[in-house]
Amino acid sequence: MITDSPRLGLSVSAVLGAALIWSSSFAVTKVALAEVPPMTLGALRFALAALILGVAVHTGPDRRRLPSPRERLFIGSAGLLGITAYFALENVGVDLATASDATLIVASYPILTLVLSGRAEFSPVRLTGMLLTMGGVCLVVRGNGTHSLWGDVFLIAGGAAWAAYNILARRDRSGASPIVVTYYQTLAGAAGFVLLSLSEVDRWVVPSGANVLRIAFLAGLCSVAGFLLYNYGLRRLEASVAVNLLNVVPVAGLVWAVVLAGERLALVQVLGGAVVIAGVTLGLHRKTGGSLRRTDTEGHLESAQ
Repeated sequence: MITDSPRLGLSVSAVLGAALIWSSSFAVTKVALAEVPPMTLGALRFALAALILGVAVHTGPDRRRLPSPRERLFIGSAGLLGITAYFALENVGVDLATASDATLIVASYPILTLVLSGRAEFSPVRLTGMLLTMGGVCLVVRGNGTHSLWGDVFLIAGGAAWAAYNILARRDRSGASPIVVTYYQTLAGAAGFVLLSLSEVDRWVVPSGANVLRIAFLAGLCSVAGFLLYNYGLRRLEASVAVNLLNVVPVAGLVWAVVLAGERLALVQVLGGAVVIAGVTLGLHRKTGGSLRRTDTEGHLESAQ
């Protein structure tokens, strides 16, 4: 439909914009971690994100359709798992490993989520994709020193936490809008991070001006704007198209790791990343040839942030 092509173009641009924003988060996090401890960085990032989302929710039309206290408790418990647990593991992993490792390992999360959630249809093509993805991750971590290897272990554990979050979040029956659900999840996740950050009191320093900007970027763009752009794009795109567009994340993430974090990529990392992307593309294939369910897309959504 010719009349819809401009809107379709805007939707594609919105998803690509979200992907480019999210792809930079690992490199920005890596640089910020040189000064700000991992749990403190999470607390600052998500407290600011919760503040931004709270203003949007409580001043917008969604304020009339807020979930009940019991529903908020359930949404908050998902936030503790999907934000506090997941991002705590990711931050520690990025601190110990490299931004490029994080970018490539996180690219495998959709497959891990699909398998652990029990929603995978094991066609030969999908099974091949899953095996390729695991092989690609092995290439990424191959040859790393002990210090970096432990970081990779934390990143893989983060994938398991993210899969568990998806299983729990799917049980939400509140009917609240995505921005409201994200707000209450972020609020609970920020509270969890504040408690964890108390273990780092002896390492607290006043962040430099550059790190204040990095934290604002992670909160305002990666945790809020990226989500809004992605959901705008999903209004007119099939979920499978959106997932494929998100494969830009690991590719662009490697560029950001070099440009922002000053990392050098080994050939085996590049090869492993290519195998991971190929595996994810095959692994998300459905036997029926139809589009992916929205829940499968959501498994890719926040893991890119």
